[in-house]
Amino acid sequence: MDSLSAAVAQGVDQLGWLPDWAVVVIMFGAAVAAPLAIHNALFVRLQKLVDKRSLFWRSLVQRTQGPSRLALLIVTLGIATAAAPLPPPAVEALRHGLLIGVMVLLGWTSVTALHIWTVVYMRRFKLDAEDNLLARKHATQISILKRAGVTLAVVVTLASALMTFDGVRQYGVSLLASAGAAGLILGLAMQPVLANLAAGIQLAITQPIRLEDAIVVEGEWGWVEEITSTYVVVRLWDWRRLVLPLRYFIEHPFQNWTRDGASIIGTVMIYCDHSAPVALMREKLEEFVRESALWDGQVVNLQVSDAKEFTIEVRLLVSAGTSPKAWDLRCEVRERMIGWLNAEHPYALPRHRADLGRQAPPSSDEAPRPRGDASRRPVARRGAVTA
Repeated sequence: MDSLSAAVAQGVDQLGWLPDWAVVVIMFGAAVAAPLAIHNALFVRLQKLVDKRSLFWRSLVQRTQGPSRLALLIVTLGIATAAAPLPPPAVEALRHGLLIGVMVLLGWTSVTALHIWTVVYMRRFKLDAEDNLLARKHATQISILKRAGVTLAVVVTLASALMTFDGVRQYGVSLLASAGAAGLILGLAMQPVLANLAAGIQLAITQPIRLEDAIVVEGEWGWVEEITSTYVVVRLWDWRRLVLPLRYFIEHPFQNWTRDGASIIGTVMIYCDHSAPVALMREKLEEFVRESALWDGQVVNLQVSDAKEFTIEVRLLVSAGTSPKAWDLRCEVRERMIGWLNAEHPYALPRHRADLGRQAPPSSDEAPRPRGDASRRPVARRGAVTA
């Protein structure tokens, strides 16, 4: 660095025949143009090297392009500021700007490093796997903690840059020393935001919900699509989006169908006549689920769960690997069972009876009466005498 500064000083001495403003323009123009040209040439070369490699390496080169360009500009501008024929106030202002640039560079580098670390960490897990419980757990933690880390880096960088100004620093000290009431009012006003931030940290640690969890909330069934620092987006089954604040999942009950695993038991209710062949229905249900590709081979059961005045309630239990498969399996079993009953045992389906004094069938010892012509039967007449 010293040798480079000495070389720049010798170049400035050779430009002594020019006015100072021309020397300043030439030096700062070269301090901006030269690093940009060198940086672009190097990154074109790097992009060609990683063009055929994995997405991680291409993303790494792309994300480090901005911070490396800013670092190179800060170095060359610092050298130009030290060697240029500038008045002391201008030098002090430029150094102050370079100091702020260094703080921005540190914040930007920390955010980039955090992103690279999360990408490297999540490469071990696949969300598109069939059993992705562990992947969803880590993805949820990384997503929330990454947003918290980026927010912290931005706040620290902004605060550090503002504290380099004497007026802002003094104002901040006096405000902290004498504005207790203002701080109380600000805390009350920021209560919803702070509550959501605290809920986000609690969700990241305890994880009552995770990304792609199947949940039932507010009477709607869907999947957790996105978890931000203040709200949760639920993708409903009909492609609608339900947006809820983070603290909702801390303060209100909800159903999580994939808390410990993706497998779930589906229920099918069928109402039949009292004469329904329950044993045959049980055998037929086992046959249906064995033929289905949606059944996971764990649970299949049929029980008469209730008996009412005109019908019986038959409950069918079947299990599947995921909630969407369970829904499809329930619909398939319901459709096939009703079709089988309608084709093979139609008397088993619910019907309305009307008992209007039905006559019992004749017993076996009673001989049936002859059905002859009524005109040939003897008819007793009034006043007739029979022998």
